[in-house]
Amino acid sequence: MFVKAVPNNRGKKGTYYCSLVEAYRENGKIRHRTIRSFGLLTEEQLPYLKAMYAKKKPRLVYDDD
Repeated sequence: MFVKAVPNNRGKKGTYYCSLVEAYRENGKIRHRTIRSFGLLTEEQLPYLKAMYAKKKPRLVYDDD
C-alpha cells in the first residue's frame, strides 16, 4: 500500500488529491485499488500523511532557520 498524490490542476497550485492505494495483479497486469480517499491536501500536509502510512516511520523534523 502507498499514498497516491495527484496534483490539483483546476484549483490552487501546490494542492493534491490524496488516497491510500493498494497495488495488486489481475491477469498479469498491475492494478490499483483505492482503500481510503483523503481529499484535497496542501503541499505541507503531504509528507505527514505519507509518514503516517510508511512501513518505516521517518522522523519529521523541520528547522525554522
